Amino acid sequence: MDDAALIRAARERSNRAIAAHDLDAIAGAWTDDVHVLASAGTSSTGREANRQSLAAQFAKRPDTVYVRTPVEVDVFAAWGVAAERGDWVGRWTEPDGPLEIGGSYEAQWRRVDGSWLIRAELFVPHWCKGGAYCRAHPRWGAHA
Repeated sequence: MDDAALIRAARERSNRAIAAHDLDAIAGAWTDDVHVLASAGTSSTGREANRQSLAAQFAKRPDTVYVRTPVEVDVFAAWGVAAERGDWVGRWTEPDGPLEIGGSYEAQWRRVDGSWLIRAELFVPHWCKGGAYCRAHPRWGAHA
């Protein structure tokens, strides 16, 4: 399997882990110093901080699911780095009903000890359907 296929397979495992709310498997796809800039503008650095952020989301919104669909994966094997670009969709239920939000994302992957791990992710919202959450921009720095 080539590196791009390995990254796509790792993304699919990550999607399944999110659907199952398996925090250990989700965090296992990240480098220790992973950086995530979420769609609502929150920013978090580190495997444990991002794990706790997702744990809080799952506790607040037990039906949360995020699916990231790669469109393009470019690998620079000489440096052990890759860029993944694609589309994402998030779904959960707010107090006023179902919500769906989505957009584009980019991820940087690093080869670490022979495995591809996510070093950084950037999620940009393009659309939102449902309720009050979609009608007002979340406060910058607030938990999405």
